[in-house]
Amino acid sequence: MSAHVLVLGGTTEARELAAELTARPGVRVTTSLAGRVARPSAVAGGMRVGGFGGARGLADWLRDQDVTALVDATHPFAERITANAARAATATGVPLVVLRRPGWQPGPDDRWHPVPSLDAAADLLPGLGQRVLLTTGRLGLAAFARLTRLHFTVRSVDPPEPPVPPHLRVLLARGPFTVADETALLREHRIDVLVTKDSGGSATSAKLTAARELGLPVVVVRRPPLPEGVSPVPDVTSALERLGPL
Repeated sequence: MSAHVLVLGGTTEARELAAELTARPGVRVTTSLAGRVARPSAVAGGMRVGGFGGARGLADWLRDQDVTALVDATHPFAERITANAARAATATGVPLVVLRRPGWQPGPDDRWHPVPSLDAAADLLPGLGQRVLLTTGRLGLAAFARLTRLHFTVRSVDPPEPPVPPHLRVLLARGPFTVADETALLREHRIDVLVTKDSGGSATSAKLTAARELGLPVVVVRRPPLPEGVSPVPDVTSALERLGPL
């Protein structure tokens, strides 16, 4: 029998894992994307777009499609998807691997302000600066809409939808970006504080280096906790080892 692996994706690691798995004889891979980006990057193997209808819907899909292994390689802040994956795996007995790149760690010259949520980041901002670079994603802008005296620059793959802050400049761009790119952006828009989520990895870390070199404060939103009993792996190699021969 051939194996069928469902990868809950959207991250660089998800695409890398799908490519590795599809290269194996007898392994079928389906990568599922939430559909939040209008033009997602290509993935190896099959792809589906959209939700499953919660944990129960995901469990039904795992059974209907004869899935033999489930990999949650979503963004570290996709809390609901991760919780649904854990419940669906328990309900069906399908093995679950959670792939999470390690979070960032501040260096001695970093001016980081860790916070537990976007709302907490918004509460902190007025005391840190007036011109903000927001790199927390277009779906979380409502948390900052009440900050009417601050000027925001937001970088996003797709245009954001209301509610948004009244003083908002949107830059449509897809990374990765170099340190030189980020430094130029911070200087051009006269940014005096950066807000980011602790996404981890190297693809989006250049902004942290640029902020450090310019001496800017950085508000870092901490990751939500993983479901109880879930032990993540840090990279694609570890995920392949956890999956085994299939």
